[in-house]
Amino acid sequence: MTTEEILDQLPYGKPFLFVDELLHVNENGAKGTYTYAKDLAFYMGHFKNHPVTPAVILTETMAQIGLVCLGIYLLKGIGTDQNISIAMTSNAVDFLKPVAPGEQVTVTSEKVYFRFNKLSCKVKMENAAGEVVCKGNISGMLIPKENG
Repeated sequence: MTTEEILDQLPYGKPFLFVDELLHVNENGAKGTYTYAKDLAFYMGHFKNHPVTPAVILTETMAQIGLVCLGIYLLKGIGTDQNISIAMTSNAVDFLKPVAPGEQVTVTSEKVYFRFNKLSCKVKMENAAGEVVCKGNISGMLIPKENG
């Protein structure tokens, strides 16, 4: 499965798609990038005159790249043709540096385990300078959707 095929299967659309490019994915993890456009709506009220990307959006970006993209890859690797939904079940993330409007980030995930339809990953997000802006663990359940 190619990175483009994985991106095509993501269940998100603009303005809630936080993956620009999937650089690498294999059975052990994923790596991708996203640039936060300066005109995203949440910047308008998130700290007047000094906007930063909300932690929930940083977490969502890590989940989309590090958990969902990897989950799609892993499911296709075991031969499932089912339409799958992936829901975050838990996260524990440390936020170390702010991410400003216009910044590009790189997310790297490392699979901790994948069993009983639950995927758990160690994730980190770095800015363009290579500094870790947040890191932690994110888990999710892979849920088959009914066809019809």
